[in-house]
Amino acid sequence: MRLRYVVEGDIDMLLVPPPAVPERADGLWRHMCFELFITDGWCEAYREYNFAPSGAWAVYDFADYRKGMSDVALMPPEIRVSREPGLLQCDVTVRCGFAVGRIGLSAVIEEKGGGISYWALAHPPGKADFHHPACFAAELPAPPPS
Repeated sequence: MRLRYVVEGDIDMLLVPPPAVPERADGLWRHMCFELFITDGWCEAYREYNFAPSGAWAVYDFADYRKGMSDVALMPPEIRVSREPGLLQCDVTVRCGFAVGRIGLSAVIEEKGGGISYWALAHPPGKADFHHPACFAAELPAPPPS
């Protein structure tokens, strides 16, 4: 799966982590990161991917809404970040290894002053919660038969 996250605006006001050795890391959602949530659309189980502009990443499986979390051992995603005035772009290539039916795309944007905002294709009412089923807002068609 190939993803492109684009942030437009005053990028100099954002706290973008510098490039580092790509490695698995927990807690990426506490700072700037991009996320992908996948479910097959038939059961409550889903997978969460976190991609940081630094190159750090994480993958978790959940048995149900925020329950039964476990680490997933997959090939590391390829994360490429480009930056220019007014634009930050993060391109990710990942082997998903999960039956895809619905996805949620989201971003945690951290400002240098300490502010954090949460962006998604859709949000449930109330507090931002990327794990909520309402955030799985895009449906992917099944691949054609081979």
